[in-house]
This record gives sequence, structure tokens and C-alpha cells, in this order.
Amino acid sequence: MVSRRLATGSSLLLLSFMTFVHARPQSAPSQVQERAEEITVARALIEQGKIDEAIARLKEMELREPNLKGVARGLGTAYYKMSNFAQALPYLKRAVQEDPNDKEAVQLLGLSYYLTGRPAEAIPLLEKVRSWYPVANVDASYVLGLCYIQTKNYAQARKAFATMFNVPEDSGASHLFLARMLLRQEFDPVAEEHAQKAVALDPKLPLAHFLLGELYMYKSRIPEAIAEFEKELEINRAHAATYYKLADAYSRVMKFEEAERLLQRSIWLDATASGPYVLMGKVLLKKGETELATRMLQRALKMDPNNFVGHHLLGQAYQKMGKTEEAERELKLAEQLQKAQTANP
Repeated sequence: MVSRRLATGSSLLLLSFMTFVHARPQSAPSQVQERAEEITVARALIEQGKIDEAIARLKEMELREPNLKGVARGLGTAYYKMSNFAQALPYLKRAVQEDPNDKEAVQLLGLSYYLTGRPAEAIPLLEKVRSWYPVANVDASYVLGLCYIQTKNYAQARKAFATMFNVPEDSGASHLFLARMLLRQEFDPVAEEHAQKAVALDPKLPLAHFLLGELYMYKSRIPEAIAEFEKELEINRAHAATYYKLADAYSRVMKFEEAERLLQRSIWLDATASGPYVLMGKVLLKKGETELATRMLQRALKMDPNNFVGHHLLGQAYQKMGKTEEAERELKLAEQLQKAQTANP
């Protein structure tokens, strides 16, 4: 009797326990799924460009559960897409701590460091990205090169750009690419050094002499600029921009006939660029050919209506032709465009 009662009692206890297990709410798994779905929705909103809505959702989730995985990544990505790099940084740092192999988070963190003026901190992250994508990720190689320039590590910068453009690291081309990037970053003396190195390694390298010519023009070293542009033309006869730049150099030393001849060749090679037409208008004005200059400037301004130099020169041409009203209109417009360009460089 006793054993039968014990057995019956045990069965009742087991039945009660099983009923309790099945009856209790499955909160933990459902909450985890719900949070994952919320993060997925927020990411979708970011992809759709609904950044403010995504941030509001993610912030609400962060308040409920500060350490919820995925929230920091979402907020970092959202702020990055808003170009709010300073605010993106702490969230992206957290995301990388949560998952050091999150390739997107690592890249965005590196780029955010660069864009907030912290290139030294960006370098190890962008190096990591480059190790993941040795060829495909051009953006990371480009920004990595800029970071090395800003930290004055020019050898590593050259290596980054060589990888980016798929050329040998110690080639003339690698020095030329570095020189071009240095010039864009206004590291002029170092740019000149590497452009000269490019020419020394490969005297017939296209655009190396052109870059040196641009450097010398910028520094008002006109005879040296002319020499380099002429060397470029010996190598690269079909390069319209070299004819244009050489014409500009000749115009600065008052050799207008030579400038006009070169500008005509530049226009024959590339009729889509407005610069040669503007310069041709200037040269023709200097030669006293006002009507022809006017036609050239009008054509240039149809191609580039916001070119304030073109409007200024056209105003001068109208003055010479006695068209006072048209001249005033063009000169006023030139002044307005120049002010707007200065305010928004």
C-alpha cells in the first residue's frame, strides 16, 4: 500500500512539474528573437536612408538594454551615414570590441578616425581591412595612403597607392601616384621630390613631366614649367591638357601666338573642356581680336555657366565693343560667382 501511494504521489508530482513547464511563458527565447527582429528593422531603415527613424529605434533599445549586441553597430553605422563621424566613433569602437572580425565596423571605425583628424589611430584598422581585401577595397587603400601622408610616412603611403593602382611598389609609377596625392594634399616640396624620382626611374612615364609642369606653374617657375610640358608632349602627343597648360605658361610670358596655336590643338583633341576656350578668349583679347574672343567666351560659358573668370573676360570684351549694359551684367555676375565660390570652396 505504502509503495503504491508513493508511486501515485510521484506520478502526480511529475505531472504537475510537466504541466508547469509547458504552462510557463517562453519569455527568454521570444525576447531574444524580438530584439533580433528590432535590430534587423533598424538596419533596414538605415539601408533605406531613414536614418533618424533608425536612430530613434536603436536609442530606445539602448535605453532598455545598454549592452545589447548589435545596437552599437547600428548606431555607429547610422551616425557615419549622417557624416557625424565624431558621434559614430564611440559606437563603432564598441561594435569592434563586440566583434573584432566585423569587417564593416572595422572599416567604418578606421574611416571615422581619419575623418575626425586622427590618422595615426586609423592606420592599424585600415591595414587590417587591406589584409582582408588586398585588391578589392580601393577606398581603404586610398584613405590609408592619406593617413600615411599625414603622419609623414611616405614610404608606406607609396606602398598603399601602389596596391591601390596595382603597380610595383618601387616603380616610377608608384612615385608618380604618390606625387599626385601629395600635391592634392598640398605637400608640394615632397610631391616635387617624388615626381622627380618618377622621372629618374622612368623618363618616358606618361604624365610625370606633366605633374612637374603643374608644380612649377603653381610656384610661378614658368620657364621650368614650359620645359616640363614640352617634355610631356614629346612622350604624349595626344594629351589635350598638356597643350592647354603649356599655352597657359606661354600666355604668362606674353607669347600669345604660341599660346593660341597650342590652345587650338587642345580644343581639337578635346572640345568638351571649357578651360581652353576661356584661355583662348583671354589670349584673343590680348591680341585685340575682340569679336572672336567674345564668341570663344560665349561658347565656354554655355559649357560652364558658373565660370566667373569667363564672365569677367566676357564683360571686358563687351566694354571694348561699347556694349555697356552687357558688360555691367557680366562683370556683376562674375563678382557674384567669385564670392559664392570663395564662400563654398
